[in-house]
Amino acid sequence: MTPQSPLFVDESSVAGLSRRQLPFIPVFAQSVAAIAPAGTSAVTPMFVIGALGGFSGVVSFAAAMVVVMLVAACIRPMAQRLAVVGGLYSYVAHGLGPRAALVTAWSAVVGYGSVGMASLLAVGLYLSHIAVSVGVSTTVPLVSVSAIVIVAATIACVLMVRGVKVSAAATLVVEVVAVILMVGLMVAVAVMHRDVPWADVFRPRADRGISGIGIVVAVSAFVGFESATTLSAEARRPFLVVPRTLRWTPVAAGLIYLLAVVAQSTAIYQADPDVASSSTPLAALFLAEGSRAASVVLDIGIATSFFACALASVNALVRVLFCLGRERVAPTALGRAHPVFHTPAIAAVAAMSVVTVVPLVFLWCGGDPEAGIRDFLTLSALGYVGSYLLACLAAPALLHRIGESSRRLVVLGGVSAALLVALLIGAGVTDLGHSTTLFVIYAITVAIAIVMAVVIGRVMPDRVARVGIYDEPSRDDVLTATLR
Repeated sequence: MTPQSPLFVDESSVAGLSRRQLPFIPVFAQSVAAIAPAGTSAVTPMFVIGALGGFSGVVSFAAAMVVVMLVAACIRPMAQRLAVVGGLYSYVAHGLGPRAALVTAWSAVVGYGSVGMASLLAVGLYLSHIAVSVGVSTTVPLVSVSAIVIVAATIACVLMVRGVKVSAAATLVVEVVAVILMVGLMVAVAVMHRDVPWADVFRPRADRGISGIGIVVAVSAFVGFESATTLSAEARRPFLVVPRTLRWTPVAAGLIYLLAVVAQSTAIYQADPDVASSSTPLAALFLAEGSRAASVVLDIGIATSFFACALASVNALVRVLFCLGRERVAPTALGRAHPVFHTPAIAAVAAMSVVTVVPLVFLWCGGDPEAGIRDFLTLSALGYVGSYLLACLAAPALLHRIGESSRRLVVLGGVSAALLVALLIGAGVTDLGHSTTLFVIYAITVAIAIVMAVVIGRVMPDRVARVGIYDEPSRDDVLTATLR
């Protein structure tokens, strides 16, 4: 995109999708559901608290909230100028060039795909745990977890093929109800444990200091807030609703997470050691205190929230693949839209197949569902942080290319990028669970993506030149506006 670009084209590069149709609610629902604040607030804080303690948990989530808000401030100016389907990688293409964009695209694929896998595992685990909550079983059967994963994936795939407008409003309602239930449960936990020695719970400990990976895991609770950008070409007023969503979603989620960390830290401090080591620690906490009804409500709330997260995350992944297919960097079939529903149907089926098979293989190879959720979330956070890093660097470059240079954005982008680099380094040198192994895996895949981007650029320069398509105003759009 340059200042000399034509005012309109004969046909948009993303023709076939339902362009400029979605109102604010479905776009907002995309980001909210991708974050899944209800389910995430019951799962991710426990990972951080269990490994680092209450004080480090609060600091990690507060720091993550600040980092994500800075990243959002970098992305918003780009969202106010381009209506894209590929999300961040399309912005990077116009700021840093197509090769950097391809690396960003791969990082986004890792992020969206991994969080989709973690979400499906969480749906299977927590719905299966209802049997434990009501006292029917003492363990979570692997068969039931697997069956629920398959059913949830099938339903999500059908909804994606039918269209985001079909499910977005219902998804938002489910998530809002789940958030209300979760906040109520967190408040109840804090009230039940109001007599704990707060100074001891939140005292800094030398053996559990602040770590980069702790903040990275906390960042994983916010990732997906930018996924509304993948719907900007389909949004009715993209340059208004997408930036507004980017501004407020991290703030609302951050406040919920801080409440969850405080409540869960006080509860774990007084809980039996078996609770913290449970595959579903918060549900185990309610069961240990004799509240089966609360445990069942918790299981249902977490499962429904993570189903919405899987749907929204894979929905964003599908649009990244759709763009890569349209640009002929990926198989062109991925860039075809359904003739009736105007959705990336082929990309949806392909993406959901992989996102479903990987966690099933993990389970049947002896993997623990809770460990799988934690590891997939950590891997997704690394993928997101990588794509956020390049997006922060691309923002000032993009505005400079179109003649709107901003010194403020240069500083903001530099500071945000430096923080993200520090997080990645911290994640690489701090061993929390399998974090070091996951960091190495992610780094190797990014190195391969860089090599592939260079090779494709040299072998197929015409295809690389197409990277970064966006929804240009078409001749029909101009005629329609004129007739109105």
